[in-house]
Amino acid sequence: MVRIAFYDTKPYDTEYFNILNEQYGFEIRYIEARLNEDTAMLSSGCNAVCAFVSDDVSKNVIDKLCDCGVRLIAMRCAGYNNVDVKYAEGKMPIVRVPAYSPYAVAEHAMAMLLTLNRRTHKAFLRTRDFNFSLNGLTGFDLHSKTVGVIGTGNIGSVFIDICRGFGMNVLAYDIKKANLKANYVDINTLFEKSDIISLHCPLNQSTYHMIDKRSISKMKKNAFIVNTSRGALIDSEDLLDALLNEKIGGACLDVYEEESELFYEDNSETIIKDSVLTRLIGLPNVIVTSHQGFLTREALSNIASTTLENISEFFMEGSLANKIRYNSAKN
Repeated sequence: MVRIAFYDTKPYDTEYFNILNEQYGFEIRYIEARLNEDTAMLSSGCNAVCAFVSDDVSKNVIDKLCDCGVRLIAMRCAGYNNVDVKYAEGKMPIVRVPAYSPYAVAEHAMAMLLTLNRRTHKAFLRTRDFNFSLNGLTGFDLHSKTVGVIGTGNIGSVFIDICRGFGMNVLAYDIKKANLKANYVDINTLFEKSDIISLHCPLNQSTYHMIDKRSISKMKKNAFIVNTSRGALIDSEDLLDALLNEKIGGACLDVYEEESELFYEDNSETIIKDSVLTRLIGLPNVIVTSHQGFLTREALSNIASTTLENISEFFMEGSLANKIRYNSAKN
């Protein structure tokens, strides 16, 4: 019997994993706490650990998991910037879910853009109080506007299709060009020409804080920035400064670089000490969601299915089709 320690458990996790696990018969030990140095010992007696983007899979945690007898770490997500892949190489294999639903994230990016642009969130709150005034709700047509898409993998390409459906002009930037109906340009041209900039690239050394005061200085004063990828693609302090000084038009953020201790939890009765986040949320031209771009029925089902299949392949067949390899992680 393969035993799995499942960290950072939420109700939607157990629902879909329990359904899909019926065909595998694994013993899943659901743990509400996040994986870190203090909670790694809870995996004792388990063969595998299932972790998420908010878990700590650093050097010391990997050592403690090894001491507990864990033989495999299965990430139930695509990104792995929270994983010390180099240290894990040769000690313990780590697998991931390379794709679950590009439509989920791309559609959420467009939903955020439409919400902020047309102020539908503000209109909803007004009409619940029977306030039917239209003052302050003016947006702009997306049709004929230029969207700059950074990262044209599965999610970026779906987002491009959605934007083309709105009649938008598309500029794209990626180190690897795809066969898309988009005009590939250099990054500075994208910053200068785009009315909306949407981030769909992984977080690594070359993309860390790619949106900062220097890149923002090249953008249009009314430009919108959309980030549904990884929080640290944006220097949050530089973004806040640009918004406060009206150097850009607005920001749609499903991710935040210091989100690990805040997102996915109810902090409504907590005094948030992150002054950058609280000021961002308080701005009228910013919308923040809690890293929910993946949260569709289809995506959750695919995540559970691929994660459990990854674990099954390793323990039943000895194969690692979705292994995270250090050489590829560096790129």
